[in-house]
Amino acid sequence: MDPDLEDSSRTPLGPALAAATADLSGSGVESPRVDAELLAAHVLGIPRGRLLLVDSLRPDELSRFTELVALRARRIPLQHLLGTAAFRHLELQVGDGVFVPRPETELLAGWGIEHTEPGATVVDLCSGTGAIALAVADEARPGRVVAVERSPAALDYLRRNAAPFPAVEVVAGDVTDPSLLSGLHGDVDVLLCNPPYVPDGTPVPPEVAEHDPAEAVFGGGDGLGVIRPVIALAAALLRPGGVVGLEHDDVHGEAVPALLRADGRFTEVTAHDDLTGRPRYATARRT
Repeated sequence: MDPDLEDSSRTPLGPALAAATADLSGSGVESPRVDAELLAAHVLGIPRGRLLLVDSLRPDELSRFTELVALRARRIPLQHLLGTAAFRHLELQVGDGVFVPRPETELLAGWGIEHTEPGATVVDLCSGTGAIALAVADEARPGRVVAVERSPAALDYLRRNAAPFPAVEVVAGDVTDPSLLSGLHGDVDVLLCNPPYVPDGTPVPPEVAEHDPAEAVFGGGDGLGVIRPVIALAAALLRPGGVVGLEHDDVHGEAVPALLRADGRFTEVTAHDDLTGRPRYATARRT
């Protein structure tokens, strides 16, 4: 093909990104430029940082990019369009039926990693994609990580994400069942959980309302319907001196630490904020 004809069929990347950013901004997407760049990089099969080296898009690339931008403008989650979600050092498979892990949960995972000694037994309840469990397996040196999830759809993603991690055992189970993991009662060193905790009826973004599974988001009238039995289960599973970390809604900054204290089997109860200063998770040690 004549190079001049080939060049004339291509669309400059800069204007294409600018148009996509405007479309996404008009649809209420919180990070329109970042999302547009990530979608363009996905179409081109390159890291976002290499977009600076790209001058233009072929017609087929532009068509695919335009299609993805239109889907994102309809508030389809960015991670669903990319097929993966970044979490600490991991790229996790995500899609319909599983909760997309959020950056704020990286703080709880980091706390868990800091408290995981070599050879430790770690349990991750309400595991979803396996984000917390796999981050611990990836960055610490646990002897065993048990990831518990009850949703069949989420379990499918969890098993796929966990496949490269021999230390991670996937268990199908309900965290509100007091007999869950009965063989581990009194033997767990670190227990982590990002449960459904949004109070029923709370307005949430379209990406959450329409695409995250409701059972992974909402936690009953006060948002504590799953957290209460998880605290009791943690007390049963943890060895004396073992630690627990629970993510919670930003309205639960006092309620969750109070529940841990009221249980009577925990000490060193501590509230933690996220990077925006909002209450995000609570930790404690088994007496």
